[in-house]
Amino acid sequence: MRKLLLASAASLLAAGTAFAQPAKQVAAPGTIVVHLDGYFQFSVGAVGSSQMSGGSVAAGTAYKLNGDGTAGDFRLYPGFDAQTLNGIWYGFQSDIRVTFSNAGEATNSNTTNGQGNSTFYIKRAYGYIGTPDYGFARFGQTDSAFTLLQAGMVQNYGDGSQFNSDGDTRQMLPTIPGLFVYANTSKLYGTNKVVYETPAVAVLGGKLSGAIGFEPNSNAIKQGYANPASANAANAISIVNGSPNRRRNTIDAAVAYAETVNGFTNKVSVSYLHGAPLGILGAAPATAKYGYDELSVFQAGAQTTYAGLTVGANLKEGQLEDGYAFKPKGGRDGLGYIVGASYTVGPYTVGASYFNEQTSGYYVPGSTTVARTLSEYGVAAGANYQIAKPINLFIQYLYGHQHQPGAFAASNGVIGANGNTQEQLVAAGTTLKW
Repeated sequence: MRKLLLASAASLLAAGTAFAQPAKQVAAPGTIVVHLDGYFQFSVGAVGSSQMSGGSVAAGTAYKLNGDGTAGDFRLYPGFDAQTLNGIWYGFQSDIRVTFSNAGEATNSNTTNGQGNSTFYIKRAYGYIGTPDYGFARFGQTDSAFTLLQAGMVQNYGDGSQFNSDGDTRQMLPTIPGLFVYANTSKLYGTNKVVYETPAVAVLGGKLSGAIGFEPNSNAIKQGYANPASANAANAISIVNGSPNRRRNTIDAAVAYAETVNGFTNKVSVSYLHGAPLGILGAAPATAKYGYDELSVFQAGAQTTYAGLTVGANLKEGQLEDGYAFKPKGGRDGLGYIVGASYTVGPYTVGASYFNEQTSGYYVPGSTTVARTLSEYGVAAGANYQIAKPINLFIQYLYGHQHQPGAFAASNGVIGANGNTQEQLVAAGTTLKW
């Protein structure tokens, strides 16, 4: 008879980094371990930006943002890990989060714009099955090879996410760079797919591992009806006016090598991601005058850890826009890199990183008024003190900058009238895990 165990594993981290491993080993064959892990983070901070005010007094749309703010995030990670009597591992993991609220409006306020933080939504929900000797298959709304094996991303300081966040300190900023240097983004892991992770094989004193994933359409697990009479059909292969975000037949693959030599723990990885845009019926949209290129991205990363010091770097290049959107034909390829380091001694951790990206941004092929390149860069720095394993205090600083001459438009609210936007933040907070 199977034995049911309720467990609270406080090892899950913010920003989804714990989802890199498909399974947690259970106590014994025939055992199932049920988890209801969780995470709450709260911070207060001071923000500044070139977009802190705007609008028109005459039109009644003028605004000025408060320079002080708060941010919070609450997540649940329900799931289970189990093992059959003949040694097959299987289980389920999920990532459930609170929704955003409307600025200036609390839950159940007298507004027609929504009810604030009144509902949850699903970021990840997937099952897995396999063994350490033969590898694991994932199926559902999950990270894939391009994300699972990326190396060189150092994020274990500050709020644990830095610029790659949809609920932490970054949310106090009025504008943010549209990053693709982080592969652990919901544009990639929030879709329904099948992934195979190979077992780790001993090679030259280290471990070589790999993964491959396939995503038929960029739908979540509950994709809706595939009505061929609708342009919103879940599995449509073409769509009126096109879309820079809807993908089909996305495949990615990655290999990673890890070793420990003379006290240094080293990891390198390379990966490739490819996806096709839905075909365009009729005239192409103005933002993609000649259609979209396929998504084609190469990634390489490396990191090393010695005596508490971790140093890493990651590079991504290819046919893409921010948010892993398709770039218009005639636009430039994207190129981005990030370098970072952190140092942990006892309960203290300090770290910093710098990223730099170039994409075509708001450029429309054929335009003579908008620069061909959107340049974005940013700096993050932070420090932590772990009072106890579930309780962490942190401080964090963020600075970001976007530049694309001629890209200003009242509708995007991102690039200023002079082609520049910058933002910065200083925040302090706490993270509670269970």
